[in-house]
Amino acid sequence: MLKKKLKKIKTEVYALGQHISMSAHKARRVVDQIRGRSYEETLMILELMPYRACYPILKLVYSAAANANYNMDSNESNLVISKAQVSGGTATKKLKPRARGRSFTIKRPTCHITIVVKDISLDEYLEVDFLDSFRCSKKLKSKNKYTPTAYHDMDTNGGVWDKK
Repeated sequence: MLKKKLKKIKTEVYALGQHISMSAHKARRVVDQIRGRSYEETLMILELMPYRACYPILKLVYSAAANANYNMDSNESNLVISKAQVSGGTATKKLKPRARGRSFTIKRPTCHITIVVKDISLDEYLEVDFLDSFRCSKKLKSKNKYTPTAYHDMDTNGGVWDKK
């Protein structure tokens, strides 16, 4: 009797947007509305919300769906936003000239947005025979450690140095 082993299948893909020029607080206001919703519902919400943060988040949701279609061959109707995260990035600093030769720093905040999409039609675990999973996990090594090197002679093969 063969033993069965559960093998975990990748059901999540993500899209990452870095250095988006808006504060993390304003982006979180939009991301909190779409977390846990389906793909079509998320698109409708983002197209109708009046905030400036909606456009880069909409692009990331499109990108995550395209990644899921390419990597897992999944349909867009089965996608759900499983995780949506906004973290603060670096602040770009500019100097604004002021009176009497002084300067004042202006900080433009940036943020990093991560959208993780999960396919609900796929099972997370696949039942595999124990021996088959062991055979697939072994790496094949070549028996010959030393590969023959070819020495090129500039006189015989008409190299660059023959031209005058």
